[in-house]
Amino acid sequence: MIVNDPAVLAEVQAAFDAYEAALMANDLDALDALFWADARTVRYGPGQNLYGIEEIRAFRTARVGGSPQRSLMRTVITTFGRDFATANTEFQRVGAERLARQSQTWARTDAGWRVVAAHISFLGEGS
Repeated sequence: MIVNDPAVLAEVQAAFDAYEAALMANDLDALDALFWADARTVRYGPGQNLYGIEEIRAFRTARVGGSPQRSLMRTVITTFGRDFATANTEFQRVGAERLARQSQTWARTDAGWRVVAAHISFLGEGS
């Protein structure tokens, strides 16, 4: 297995960048397209555990104004072979003091790279 093949890494980086742009623009169609449209997709976030694409769609639609603006720090993307990758990043919301983190599991599907699992949490939670 090849880890971080440059071509595959570039593909996942582009998908990750498209996700971040869609998140900051609250582009629900683009966000929806970047998640695996499947009942097995999971997204854990502050205050919610979402199971399946329908719950994820409902959450995004109900979130007035979309995600707060943020700055990314220390993003690490790692690819494993041609079809699987992880993306982990720290971020800070504009005007907030505490840091947060996001992890995503990406898989190459017939439709392209899609998030199949995601987790967002703030440092200091659960301690």
